Amino acid sequence: MSLDDVLSRIDADLSDATDRLIDLLRIPSISTDPAFAQDCDRAADWLVTELSGMGVDVSKRPTPGHPMVVGHAGSGGPHLLFYGHYDVQPVDPLDLWDRDPFDPVIEETPKGRVIRGRGSSDDKGQLMTFVEALRAWKAIKGDWPCRITFFFEGEEESGSPSLVPFMKENVEELKSDIALICDTGLFESKTPAIVTMLRGLLGEELTITAPDKDLHSGMYGGIAMNPIRVLSRIIAALHDDTGRITVPGFYDGVPELSDELEAQWQGLAFDHATFLGDVDLSEPAGEQGRTPLEMIWSRPTCDVNGIWGGYNGDGFKTVLPAMAHAKISFRLVGTQDPLAIRESFRAMVQAALPVDCTVTFQGHGASAASGADTTGAMFEQARAALSAEWGVPAAYVGCGGSIPIAGHFQQITGTEPMLVGFGKDDDAIHSPNEKYDLESFHKGIRSWARILDAVS
Repeated sequence: MSLDDVLSRIDADLSDATDRLIDLLRIPSISTDPAFAQDCDRAADWLVTELSGMGVDVSKRPTPGHPMVVGHAGSGGPHLLFYGHYDVQPVDPLDLWDRDPFDPVIEETPKGRVIRGRGSSDDKGQLMTFVEALRAWKAIKGDWPCRITFFFEGEEESGSPSLVPFMKENVEELKSDIALICDTGLFESKTPAIVTMLRGLLGEELTITAPDKDLHSGMYGGIAMNPIRVLSRIIAALHDDTGRITVPGFYDGVPELSDELEAQWQGLAFDHATFLGDVDLSEPAGEQGRTPLEMIWSRPTCDVNGIWGGYNGDGFKTVLPAMAHAKISFRLVGTQDPLAIRESFRAMVQAALPVDCTVTFQGHGASAASGADTTGAMFEQARAALSAEWGVPAAYVGCGGSIPIAGHFQQITGTEPMLVGFGKDDDAIHSPNEKYDLESFHKGIRSWARILDAVS
């Protein structure tokens, strides 16, 4: 039996595969809300049942949070591990959904048929592309292509508190030749891509306090220090006039692009005007002298994610607030050290405080960037397989977001991650009316079959 036979089986089984995905999407496995803990457990059970029915030696593993699903099948080389997550984001605001987010359906849209429902793209639909590819392979060939490990998590959308301890406790079981991760997308919704660099993430929340209570701005305005004024000055000083970040030592470990990668990115002909125009913007606002793709893939950032203080209710209240607050995130690249940057940022803020002001900090995560070594043969084999399925050359790309699991595989198991996904820019992940194109689901399954054939 040939690869063509496997692909034909995938085509013939698409309706049943879609029905199976819809069954999984009906389970409201929201990991951030304890009210849905039983549903997360039910989603794990569903996956155990499906994999077991395919002949996988699989089990649900308890953690202090939601369970892991770990399964093993096949023999021989190479040893491939596939990671995905079965938990989903909350659905608020519910009134912005056009239908029940956990009553998924196939919808006809001007751009084609889509699977509508929470988790359809992030990450249940993506996870099931790999499962369905192996289902078809086993049905046609009667055996597995090589040694396969399945590793499914239920806390990705809530910060993965159980992930690192579980990986460290089971490190030998989770070692493999490569870790396949399907939680990314197509470049500009049409070009298949392998993500080779992910930015790290550092989160900081700060509160500046001046007077011991809110004050009447007529009585105290002008003579009393206003913490919002102090905070505003600090935030304004985080970037210079060219867009560079001014935290001391911030650019330590930030690499320049290789000539080869820069040429490949230029060849993608990224339409930044459309990218920004889709959100009613027009001009790139990052570091001067950098291309738009560099700004979102390979350069670090500093962004204010929230700022508040004083009176925020209806009407007007002439108050001079006691406190001002901000949440600030840093996206990191290369070998930037998140803990060193946290220390430097806090020292910078402390040095900027005038008399009578104090500051407190709360950290919100600190993960380093990760990058894949694409010199291994499997990367080029996978890229050729993707190109064959989609009919356009697959690209090595960066990703502006952070997927910590990729770095965890490198640091804990010593395994190189390969990130391949089939999401589209308009999938509305984390937002109301999330969808996954039926084409992405179908060709995603076919893509994994081709990759399995190429690397095994």
